[in-house]
Amino acid sequence: MAYIQLSEFEDMSLRIQEKARPILEKVGTLGDIFKLLAVREDVYFATDGMVQAYLLAETELPYSTKERIALLISLENSCDMCVDVHKGIAKMLGMSENQISEVLGGIDNIQTEANEKVLLKFCVRASQKDNYKMLQADVDEVREAGYSDSQILEAVAITGYFNYINTLSNVFGLGR
Repeated sequence: MAYIQLSEFEDMSLRIQEKARPILEKVGTLGDIFKLLAVREDVYFATDGMVQAYLLAETELPYSTKERIALLISLENSCDMCVDVHKGIAKMLGMSENQISEVLGGIDNIQTEANEKVLLKFCVRASQKDNYKMLQADVDEVREAGYSDSQILEAVAITGYFNYINTLSNVFGLGR
């Protein structure tokens, strides 16, 4: 049970209800994170903008890489709810149970190209509290692995998004 009162559909602003209605029709329920974000319209739409831009849009990074980042950062932050949600999303995007298990076992267990592992390790490092200690050499290593500055920025933006959403979920006891 969440530590604060979550919004129910009828209590949500009309603008948020418009976003919620298709989810309710398709899935039959709204997740706790949706209900939490709906407590404040500004927070909901700011977060939705990040989801649309970073995770749902076709971008420079493939969806499988984005979901690996989602799972790894959520694991790093001990956000069980987000891990569970993104296991399901990863399946919907075509990742097999084995591929998801590899991610949950850590970067060294993932069967992927060595350059993607460099990017994933960089993202996990970027998610940590002492990320201010990262250096030019850290970025250069990812660049040398074949990633453009734009792709590195996208990966770090996704990492930051998951630090943010994991914090909201953990602080307010979602999924417990």
